[in-house]
Amino acid sequence: MKFSDKIARQSPFFTFEFFPPRTDQGFDNLAARISRLATLHPLGVSITWGAGGSTKERSLELATLTQDQCGLDTILHLTCTNAQLGSIDAILKDAKERGIQNILALRGDPPRGQEEWIPSDPRFTHAIDLVRHIRKSYGDYFCIGVAAYPDGHPDHLIDEGRELDCLKAKVDAGADFIVTQLFYDVEAFFLWLKKVRQKNINVPIIPGIMPIQTYASFQRLTKLTGAKVPDRIQEELNPISHDDRLVKDFGVNLAVDMIQRLVTGGEVSGVHFCTLNLEKSVQRILEDLQWTHAPNRSPNRLISDAPLPPVSSSAEPDRVVTPITAARDATQTLTSMPTTNNEPGRIDFDNVATWDDFPNGRFGDFKSPAFGANDLWGNSGSISHEMLREWRNPKTVAELTQLFLDHLDGKISTTPFSPTPLYPESLIILPELRRLTERGWWTVGSQPAVDGVSSSDEIFGWGPKAGYVFQKGFVEFFCEEKDVAMLEKRVQDHGNGLVHFFAGNYKGEFSTNVPEDCRNAITWGVFPGQEIIQTTIIEQESFLSWKEDAYSIWSDWASCYHPESEERKLLEEVRDRRWLININHHDYRNPQALWDFIFSDGDGLVDGPK
Repeated sequence: MKFSDKIARQSPFFTFEFFPPRTDQGFDNLAARISRLATLHPLGVSITWGAGGSTKERSLELATLTQDQCGLDTILHLTCTNAQLGSIDAILKDAKERGIQNILALRGDPPRGQEEWIPSDPRFTHAIDLVRHIRKSYGDYFCIGVAAYPDGHPDHLIDEGRELDCLKAKVDAGADFIVTQLFYDVEAFFLWLKKVRQKNINVPIIPGIMPIQTYASFQRLTKLTGAKVPDRIQEELNPISHDDRLVKDFGVNLAVDMIQRLVTGGEVSGVHFCTLNLEKSVQRILEDLQWTHAPNRSPNRLISDAPLPPVSSSAEPDRVVTPITAARDATQTLTSMPTTNNEPGRIDFDNVATWDDFPNGRFGDFKSPAFGANDLWGNSGSISHEMLREWRNPKTVAELTQLFLDHLDGKISTTPFSPTPLYPESLIILPELRRLTERGWWTVGSQPAVDGVSSSDEIFGWGPKAGYVFQKGFVEFFCEEKDVAMLEKRVQDHGNGLVHFFAGNYKGEFSTNVPEDCRNAITWGVFPGQEIIQTTIIEQESFLSWKEDAYSIWSDWASCYHPESEERKLLEEVRDRRWLININHHDYRNPQALWDFIFSDGDGLVDGPK
């Protein structure tokens, strides 16, 4: 059914947004998660489209599942990035054959390196081009939505007046409804809405609501989207930023307050939840709003009423280019721990609802539906002109080494792999990180060992109060192939079973000493009245998935420069030749165990010629 027709019949209403998980296990578990959320009777669900169509097959598969097996009217995202006429027509034809009648038409993020970008098809450079083509090709069959930005377009070169003109043009071209980017300032939204209506834009506008899940993800996403945060919200968050449970509770209460104000303002009939494939917060919000009962709606047909479609276990995870939220020094951790499941891949569905209570960066549980969570529209943030200037256009390996050192020293605020300055815990191991980087081993992730620190600790704490948190030391860096060979031999000769590593390169070569049936939980917490919570896990599946992203970052960075430039040649050579390696030491009680292993005297491994 057309989404615009359903909006006219139901008030208040809500919709959910999901993205295709990277892994087969995550996909299966998202199906179960959606079945639970379907009992709340959303008016519809939307399925994101990875940057450049990188999740095409999984997006269509997930949309079919929600449309056919869940009985939920589905809105399929579609972007212009890397799109051509033939591919767009094929997707629209496929969507129609699957019974999908709703499309969210988006420009999507252009490939990084906007100076050199030439659209794959000049007929599709903006969302309005998609809207026009869909209307021309399919008439009124599809209900079309478009995006809007109450806090301003992420491309700061587009001012509000121009953005409103573009929004008006998209509606005049045939858009039926508008979904907004996330925001947190309700009063500013109403002022923006008034300006929209003054432009004679009269289609339904659905506010995008993203409940705050963790303080770190809140900071990242507001920076990425340009969302303005009222001082009151920031002031209330700062004192509890280290307590993930309190942050999550605050996020629920804030969302409830925002939605109540929105729907009582007279203009808003419903909201769009950006779930990031998480369920508990949105469920709590809807319960607090008393929106969980839908007496006038017929029950949705749930996944449990029919078998799930088979998912090929041999399929490789789709690469989704996402913001690397944890590609930073001092972020995550590892334990070698055999799986407790009776069968590989078998999941205890009684427990999956509690997954992701404390999402912790890129290394979560690869079986989780939220593993590698991406941003609102399923796209990645672009490398800006300001970033390129800060990174000083490196032309030599020595200049790259200096760039990573400058980030460690706080002289620059970001690298392509670390979107923020160093975190406080990184400073504890800063001498070791500098020593590695000076050697030419460019660190992109690390974590000091921690043995039972209070969960309220300002640096290491997370989760409920009166608990204790633990970390195993690890470090991750790019190095040359000969270095990988030396490290492998060192692990074999001197690791004593306490050191595990994963190593891979752009060509797809891979090496590890971690047994296939082991999972490496590297951050965990012990809290009163709860089971042990493992927030960070590194195993083969998660490492390989992150590795794909890591090498795509080199490609994206290289694409910012002319094909014949020294910068591009250097970055592509680094991408093609260097290996990504992750080393973890399981002696978490000794904070120097990892570094003593790496820096031990006698082999010249680290402190040799630079």
